[in-house]
Amino acid sequence: MKPYQLAINMEWSSKCNARCLMCPQELIQKPQLMTRDTFNKTLERISPDRIFRTVIAGYGEPTTHPDFMHFVAQIKQHPARFDMVSNGQQLNEERLKHLDGSIELLVISFSSIESSVYNLVHAKLDHEQVKENIILAQKLFKTTKLGISLTPMMECLDSLPKTIEWLKSQGIELLTMSPTLYNRAENSGYQLATQKLRKIIDKYSLHSQELDFIPSIGDISRQYFSNKFKCIPRNSDLFISASGDYLYCYNNITHEHSIGNVYQHSIDDILLQREKSSMLNSLCQDCNMKDRYQFKEILGVAGSYLAQSTPIKWLKS
Repeated sequence: MKPYQLAINMEWSSKCNARCLMCPQELIQKPQLMTRDTFNKTLERISPDRIFRTVIAGYGEPTTHPDFMHFVAQIKQHPARFDMVSNGQQLNEERLKHLDGSIELLVISFSSIESSVYNLVHAKLDHEQVKENIILAQKLFKTTKLGISLTPMMECLDSLPKTIEWLKSQGIELLTMSPTLYNRAENSGYQLATQKLRKIIDKYSLHSQELDFIPSIGDISRQYFSNKFKCIPRNSDLFISASGDYLYCYNNITHEHSIGNVYQHSIDDILLQREKSSMLNSLCQDCNMKDRYQFKEILGVAGSYLAQSTPIKWLKS
């Protein structure tokens, strides 16, 4: 069978400058920073032939890493595609100019235009500073695309229309929302039902993030049939932690279930090992992500691709 492509979730830091309401940061046993050696070894492992995009995210804030500028300069020289997710607090003019052209897409997590809501959801961040940085990114970026990830929590919904209106008034068109959050794996916290989230996404014409980690119909098919455990969200993404560990699943918040490390194992080695693995009950039994794509959802994904001229059309336009 032809090798399938997948996405990498690359964690530069498992430490964060925020304490967001939806993020179970406290579950991480040993928060740490990725070293330069581990970063370089991870880059060696990433090939655009197997990895169609690498998202710099994880469970920490990448812009707070002391080697942020160095890391960004290095990925600019790499042939693979890189994107980044940030809370926006540290995105000053110098960092934004450095990012422009080094990554294809910057996604800023933003909960609400209303300060009372934002301060509740994105605790410890400066609402006004983040708004200024969003405006600055929209103004400065010439090559890199800017997107906003809207927070799918009950607390944010009343102000969602006003938030969308403000973002569009700044010229920002790429507004996204995840259709499945936040009761994931080891986190038994608050969640909205997937059906309700999808209705919200449709109502406000938001981009649903469910297709963003699936490069093509052929790849999702090969991922599905290659893996013993038929969990499409897990099998379409590989998490590389700040320590260089490959994790069993990107929803392994505690970072305890490593299946190898970049120093000893290639991505192909790890995928072969993961393909043979079964469901890990301690992670999977309470996770609302594993059933994200049932038969109806798989048909919907296939239909979405057939309706588009290219996969993830909004990223390639």
